[in-house]
Formats: sequence, C-alpha cells, structure tokens
Amino acid sequence: MDIKSFKGLVAVHGTPTLFLYETRLRECYQQLHAALPGVVLYYAVKSNATPELISILSDEDSCFDVCTNGEIDIVKGCGVTPDRCIHTHPIKRDTDITYALQYGVTTFVADNEHELSKFVPYKDRVRILIRMSIQNPGCLVNLSHKFGVAPEKTWALIRKAYKLGLDIAGISFHAGSQNENALKYIEALEYCRDIYRKAALRGIIFDTIDIGGGFPISYLTPVIPMVQFCQPINEYLDRFFSNYTIIAEPGRVLSGPSMLLATRVMGKSLRNGVWWYYLDDGMYGSFSGKMYDHADYPMFVGREGPRHTSVLAGPTCDSIDVIYENISLPRLEIGDLLIFESMGAYTSASASNFNGFPRAKIVLVN
Repeated sequence: MDIKSFKGLVAVHGTPTLFLYETRLRECYQQLHAALPGVVLYYAVKSNATPELISILSDEDSCFDVCTNGEIDIVKGCGVTPDRCIHTHPIKRDTDITYALQYGVTTFVADNEHELSKFVPYKDRVRILIRMSIQNPGCLVNLSHKFGVAPEKTWALIRKAYKLGLDIAGISFHAGSQNENALKYIEALEYCRDIYRKAALRGIIFDTIDIGGGFPISYLTPVIPMVQFCQPINEYLDRFFSNYTIIAEPGRVLSGPSMLLATRVMGKSLRNGVWWYYLDDGMYGSFSGKMYDHADYPMFVGREGPRHTSVLAGPTCDSIDVIYENISLPRLEIGDLLIFESMGAYTSASASNFNGFPRAKIVLVN
C-alpha cells in the first residue's frame, strides 16, 4: 500500500477517520453473491450499521438481518422495505416482537421453548426459524456458545413449536464468526437433512434453511478465495436442498474489507528501553474489534529504517488501551500517519466515546 496516497484525504478529513470504499463494498457483495448462487443474502447489520453502507448494499439488492429495534430504525431510515428483512435475535422482549411486526417483519428466530411461547399470541402473523447450535471452537468467535439448541434436541423443540400452533419455516444455524472451515457448514446441513427427513415422514414440510454467516476474510493471513471456500457448501445444497429457499447472514465478509482506518501518532515515550507510540484511536474506539472480535488488522506505516521493539497504545487514560505490544516498527515521529486495513467489521459498531475522545468519523469514498 502507498500510504502517501492517503495524505490528501487525511488533509481534508483529519484523523482518526474510517474511509468507507463504495467500490470495495460492492465488489464484496458481488463476489459473495457469485460464490453462493441461488442463496439469498441477508446482511448482518450488527457488523456495521453505517447508513451509507446499508444504502449501498440495498442498492445491490441485498436483504438485511436485523436483531433489535435500533437496527430496524436504521434500515427503515435507509428506505429498506420490511419484506427484505428477517429478525434473528434468538432472545426477545414482547415489545421487540411487536415493534418488528409493526414495521412488517414476519420471520423470526427462536432457540428454546420459552421463546416459542412468546410468539403464540402472534402465531397467525409470524414464521419461525429454529436456531440450532454448531460448536466450532476453531473459529474466531464461537456463536453457538450463547445461542442455539443442541442438534440432538432440535427435533423435539420443533415438535413443541407445532403443538403450540406455530408456523416453522425451517432451521437456522451459525457455524461461527471468521470460520475458515467450510466443512462446518456441511456438518450443520447433515443435521438439518436428518431433521427435515423426520419432519417429512410426519407430514411436516419446511421450505427454508438459514446457513448463517461466518464467511472469512483476510486479516494478517490470507484466506482462500470465496468461490473456492463456498464450493463444497454449494455442492451439498444442490444435492440435498435444491427445492428449498436458502438464506445466509453475511456480515464481516461484506463490511470488513470495505473500510480503512487512518490514525496518527499523537505522542511518543521511551519506557524501559521500549518506544511507546500513542495513537489518536484505540481500544475504546475503532480497535474495539480487537478486544471484542479478537481480530488483528494489517498495518502500514510511511517510514522506513531500522526497526525496534515498540508498543502502539490508544489515546485514553486507561491502561487497558494498548493496541499492540512487542511489535517491530521503524522509529516513528509525532504526527506520523498509520493506515489499518479491513477495519469495517465490529469496529465502529462497538466503538465508544470513552474519556471524551470522539469516535472516528466515517467518510464515504466513491
């Protein structure tokens, strides 16, 4: 990367700034759409709810996965119609259900009998996807730790749902965030195939499978191309589920590569023989994804020369606000510009204004 090319943008917008590249975002959507032909993509709004990003994906005909009233307000404000949305939070208040229904969302997710009972008053207006857990400790974030019914208990939960008179559309699952093992999707689909067969023998017909998200992107190490990653998933779907509506909930794979962060060195200090560089963005800001999402981001500096053991810290007064320790860097100066790639997913979404430092502004680059 030529860091000099960013100096003009930074001169206009300052730092810290997250630059949202429209072309990158559109390319990411188009690549995933091509890699999963026939699968309806519901962008996971929680990964990055920037209105400009939502509007661009809406223009690409994306659908949207919302989890809260606030996310409904965001997509509604971007002109997204409710028929392009599903509500995937497995745990909801009654007010969450009614708010979504008032907007026009009718497909929801549940993973236990207590949640199913909440839908009984609205059973003539809703369709339910039963969330099944798929344990995947090898992924970046195991999303089945908190949600999902165990595969061996999923059929029993579906039967309870039918006894309550609920309309069950099918099964949803999430193979884990930043999941680099495509076979985890196959494992989940094997469970689905068995359960759908049991249901058919009893006259219960499903029409949908939600394969979730978790599609990986390149951070410090590259991942295989998306077409290659999705090939075994497509082959299994074509073989066993060709007559079903297949949906997915991509988040990181769309939002992640679309943003770059520009930040500057605001201070430096030699501490116990180690150079500390204090940036104007940190763990309470755009690097919140490092803590909550366990991600490390490709970094580019504009200086060359001998490298030294260094520390990058954020701007706040909290000692937790340390981004990287024991890294090798050339000698930096106050005011130097640093660029971080793949900063679109779970970064600005979880950033705060702690200590009075404002969040990085977001600038759309066409």
